[in-house]
Amino acid sequence: MRKTLYIIGLSALVFSCAAKKKTVAATYRPKIASTTAKPVSQNDANEVKKPQVKTENGVEFYRDNIADITKNDNTVSYGSIVSAKPQGYKVVKTYFPALGQNFRQRYLILHYTALDDSRSLTALTQKDVSAHYLVSNTGDNEIYQLVDENKRAYHAGISGWRSDKNLNDNSIGIEIVNTGYTVDATGKKTFVPYSEEQIKKVAALVKDIVERYNIPATNVLAHSDVAPTRKQDPGPFFPWKRLYDEYQVGMWYDEAVKQNFYTQAMTDFDTRYNEPGFVFLVKTNLQKFGYNIELSEKWDDATKKTIEAFQYHFRPQNYDGIMDAETWAILQALMQKYPTK
Repeated sequence: MRKTLYIIGLSALVFSCAAKKKTVAATYRPKIASTTAKPVSQNDANEVKKPQVKTENGVEFYRDNIADITKNDNTVSYGSIVSAKPQGYKVVKTYFPALGQNFRQRYLILHYTALDDSRSLTALTQKDVSAHYLVSNTGDNEIYQLVDENKRAYHAGISGWRSDKNLNDNSIGIEIVNTGYTVDATGKKTFVPYSEEQIKKVAALVKDIVERYNIPATNVLAHSDVAPTRKQDPGPFFPWKRLYDEYQVGMWYDEAVKQNFYTQAMTDFDTRYNEPGFVFLVKTNLQKFGYNIELSEKWDDATKKTIEAFQYHFRPQNYDGIMDAETWAILQALMQKYPTK
């Protein structure tokens, strides 16, 4: 009897454990997430229908802007679209272009070659220097393109304007055939004028580039502006005011505003010219306007060359490198009109 009861009890225990095992297994069975990704709807990624990429002779182009031009954003392609070709994969442009982009070309820098036509072409195509465009002095209607606008040309060298440095990286360079200047026994530089045909070519070219890339007036500059202690080009005969008046390109001051500053400038130069604080103020204003100049409280050679570069651009009637009342008034008028953002 005792043996029978033992067997019955043991059977009940085994049955109870088995039942608990089943319950545990059912309770903790993990839920496995689906590995099938939800397809991306084109409407989700692009609510506004975009213009299509155009293909011509197997080359792709995008000619429409869908970004905010007021923020200098632009999705237009002025050349063919360059794309990767990864082996075994296909790059598609279903969602092209993204809104968040703009142009690399933020500056336009003007030069003279200091050489004649033939030697200019050799120097800019066969040497370590280059420019995107060359304007000859041969009297025809041709402008030579030497470098793709989407590529970096080696024209500015060590350079800077406002907060930007090494302007080869984000600029288009235009070289103008001109032999530059000669120096007399007193050290005075005498520059060679540009022909009327060259001026018209350069103006038309500059206007086209500035409008396509939305380059601001403050970024249309001379080589001497971005490298004032090294360079003089394109010199005082380049017609910056004419470019501003006739083609609405680049910077120029308002005469009435300059005159308002001129009276005080006369007083400053009569009483404060050699004061260390005034010298420091002049250099600070040149730096704020855009020139890369070291601040100090004395007139030095670097300051003279920087003032000379400023005068080439904005007061070409006298480019002696001395900060006089008129130059000082012009600088202040320009700073008011084109403040640093």
